[in-house]
Amino acid sequence: MSHLFSPYSIGPLTLANRIVIAPMCQYSCDDGLAGDWHLIHLGQLALSGAALLIVEATAVTEEGRITPGCLGLWSDAHEAALARVLASVRRYSAMPLAIQLAHAGRKASSEVPWRGGGLIAPAQGGWVPLGPSALPHAEGEAAPAALDEAGLARIRNGFADAARRAHRLGLAAVELHGAHGYLLHEFLSPISNQRSDRYGGSLANRMRYPLEVFEAVRAAVPAAYPVGMRLSATDWVEGGWDLEQSIAFGRALRERGAAFLHVSSGGISARQKIPLGPGYQVPLAERLRAEVGLPTVAVGLVTEAAQAEAIVAEGKADLVALARAMLFNPHWPWAAAAQLGAQVQAPPQYWRSQPRGAKGLFGEARMGQR
Repeated sequence: MSHLFSPYSIGPLTLANRIVIAPMCQYSCDDGLAGDWHLIHLGQLALSGAALLIVEATAVTEEGRITPGCLGLWSDAHEAALARVLASVRRYSAMPLAIQLAHAGRKASSEVPWRGGGLIAPAQGGWVPLGPSALPHAEGEAAPAALDEAGLARIRNGFADAARRAHRLGLAAVELHGAHGYLLHEFLSPISNQRSDRYGGSLANRMRYPLEVFEAVRAAVPAAYPVGMRLSATDWVEGGWDLEQSIAFGRALRERGAAFLHVSSGGISARQKIPLGPGYQVPLAERLRAEVGLPTVAVGLVTEAAQAEAIVAEGKADLVALARAMLFNPHWPWAAAAQLGAQVQAPPQYWRSQPRGAKGLFGEARMGQR
């Protein structure tokens, strides 16, 4: 039996296999409101046969968006817009959907990637980004405003409120975005956090605010509801956040009731030197899984069925997340199941696509002909 297509549970969340669709920003909202693009995008991915779909990084406050086009969940209107999309998707798919809650920190007020991704000044329709310290992300950019205690409390409450909305929407889990150079990661990394108060300096101080946010979210939803964290396990920069610090952070999250870790890397600095290659982040996930003891998701240049199968079979991670590979081929799990001799869920409208050599791919599918 395929390990990749074996079931797995994260608390009360039962997954049909080990394939996760990673959150992928779409930059396609008006005022943070989910709309027709999200219906099309999430709808096709919900028919993919993966076990879990994580909705893209979703801002918990208005200024927490990466770009003016990013998804939000900070008001009743945003909750209602996403509810309409989810209701349509769920008519045709039983796949559980989770959501990634985020604040972009100093990387906010950016242009969409296909327009260069640069910082948008307030005079050009942007806003002033916020961060732990008044340190810009990129050379030549304006510095963010350093958050004071009132700002920290407001954003922390925003995370908790968005988690309550996610739970009301019937989303299966919440993932907090502590990776890729966004706000929670910015507090963790000494590259972006040079505060002299209780939120800066020592490792314990730099972990304090992300842990406070996690605790606020954990308290805002039922105890059994899965709340996890995506983290950059290393900055890939000398003197930055690294794997040993990530292990300490992961253990602190586990003590506070974290349900899973989703292990990525990088994003804090243009000085990063990332050793790109197939599965380049998997060793980070493997080490965190062994040292922290939480269900662990590996992600990053996982593109082949045999590669994903080996990650799970060899105990390097419990789940494997795909992002760009799923955008390119939204039926990647179907092809993987056919290669590994497994079965996958597919809508009956598509059963006729089963290849001749993959009998049983869709279970006992029968397709009459007229």
